[in-house]
Amino acid sequence: MKLILASSSPRRAEILANAGLPFSVLSSAVDESPHPGEAPSALVQRLANAKADLVAARAVGPAIIIGADTVVMLGDKILGKPGSPEDARQMLRQLSGRTHSVLTGVALIRLPDGERRQFIESTLVHFRSITEEEISYYLATGEPYDKAGAYAIQGRAGRYIPRIEGCYFNVVGLPLSRVLTELQSLGWSANSV
Repeated sequence: MKLILASSSPRRAEILANAGLPFSVLSSAVDESPHPGEAPSALVQRLANAKADLVAARAVGPAIIIGADTVVMLGDKILGKPGSPEDARQMLRQLSGRTHSVLTGVALIRLPDGERRQFIESTLVHFRSITEEEISYYLATGEPYDKAGAYAIQGRAGRYIPRIEGCYFNVVGLPLSRVLTELQSLGWSANSV
């Protein structure tokens, strides 16, 4: 049974590829705007489901579609992707010396029968205090600009993160171990590819 990643995220694709999983990618552009009053956990699950549903409508089975959406939360505030260098600077200042959470909603759809699994994974990320000089250096690398929360744990920002509580891959964008467990519950195995 083939795997189809319903995401154009290079980071999610890299996680699956590095784990040795054969998969294909079908993009799934959906409106990622939150609904008024929508909780972050509801947002990531709704978007993961929407991405998986969009691709499932175009894909041919037997296959399992993997949809995911990730947000960075500081308290009850979502830190999205920065729109400008100043946005990125402000986000990094907010994260400095604090703990935040990363939520990923995942939706799996098995084709052709439509059997589904969905879940939300949460990881706590501890940022050490970072100086204005370090923030300026990091911004100059260009790394923060297409990342939720304005940082990439798998990149240069890893130097500012002394510890996490939970799944590292969740912070990158796809909680690999949990995804594999749910894939197996849907009858997928590396031998069935």
